[in-house]
Amino acid sequence: MNKDQVKGRVEEAKGKVKETTGKILDDKDMEVEGNVQKNVGKGRAGWGDLKDDLKKNK
Repeated sequence: MNKDQVKGRVEEAKGKVKETTGKILDDKDMEVEGNVQKNVGKGRAGWGDLKDDLKKNK
């Protein structure tokens, strides 16, 4: 795993927690912020996956 994959998955997990907490507390701002953070993390992890695949296929 490269650093983008690790950091992306960590951000994704933190976003999921924040999103769920927002739902529980009925805090729409926190829920949306968590959703955005989760999706940014997915994107970064995906970028890391792509970099890893390209590196392996050289």
